[in-house]
Amino acid sequence: MLQVDDADFLSYSLTIILEVGDDVSTKDEVLAILEQKKTENISGQKIAEILGVSRTAVWKAINTLKEDGYKIHSTPSAGYRLLEPSDSLNTAAILPLVQRRLNVETFQTIDSTNAEAKRRLNNHPDEDFLIISEHQEAGRGRLGRTFYSPPRTGIYMSLALHELSPNSDATLLTTAAAVAVCQAIEELTTLKPQIKWVNDIFIDGKKVCGILTEGILSLETQTIQSIILGIGINVLEDEHLPEDLQPIVGALFSGESTVSRNTLAASIINHFYAVYETMETGAFLDDYRDRCFVLGKSVSFIKNKQTYRGIATGIDDAGALEILLEDQTRTKISYGEISIDWRGSK
Repeated sequence: MLQVDDADFLSYSLTIILEVGDDVSTKDEVLAILEQKKTENISGQKIAEILGVSRTAVWKAINTLKEDGYKIHSTPSAGYRLLEPSDSLNTAAILPLVQRRLNVETFQTIDSTNAEAKRRLNNHPDEDFLIISEHQEAGRGRLGRTFYSPPRTGIYMSLALHELSPNSDATLLTTAAAVAVCQAIEELTTLKPQIKWVNDIFIDGKKVCGILTEGILSLETQTIQSIILGIGINVLEDEHLPEDLQPIVGALFSGESTVSRNTLAASIINHFYAVYETMETGAFLDDYRDRCFVLGKSVSFIKNKQTYRGIATGIDDAGALEILLEDQTRTKISYGEISIDWRGSK
């Protein structure tokens, strides 16, 4: 999250209000202000002036935040302060960091952000929007799998796209999103993420992020009218990670995070739109290829119930994986899943 000194604090907070308009609750706006001030006190009157609301509205918002579990100290003379940073996902904190107009809604818990995005498409038929949650009860991965989504350790979000470019097919959008996630991580940390074709981000040999892209078909035109881009990223290690996931699932940070999750979420969105606007040039594919660690490796995949093996040799301009099969013939796969045979890889 952006850091501001006292001289800049009021103007920063006014920027929040101008950006978010009526889309954000007073509670979220109060929380964003308290988190900016960190452990410093700010009076209820000051908060009310910044938000243009009554002292009573601020008091109600503070009480609701306390009921939600936030530890807030209050004294009549000094005002309010957070006793400890929460790093909660918050619309009022994300929106000022996003470099375009975007409707953003955050949840404490939800069944699935992709499912919620589908439900909301009828209410937002012509504009992009972002659904983001602290926790998913029924997170979805590719091929019908569940996506483990514990509370307050990750970022689970779905971006609904409406103004689609001519190259907005699922494979290319997935590759574009993978590049954006890597760029955001690289921008904010010293980590070196890599991509496993087609949709997984790895760090130090473990998966830290998965991407699920779904097209929404227009029944009238039989064409894709919207695309939902789901991204789940593990920011902090989960001490309750199921035993079967421990060898393969990792996180960006093993201890305390050095990056606000709001900042990381906004950075991913910013990088995605930067890539998305240049998709017709295909330039982002070179960034994808540079980070794709499966190239040169022995891989296997299943097609028509038959297993094929070969060497991953490249990624074409449509995002498909090029493979030299064991019989020395060449093939491409545009979707599905591959396994890496490390024994047969260089």
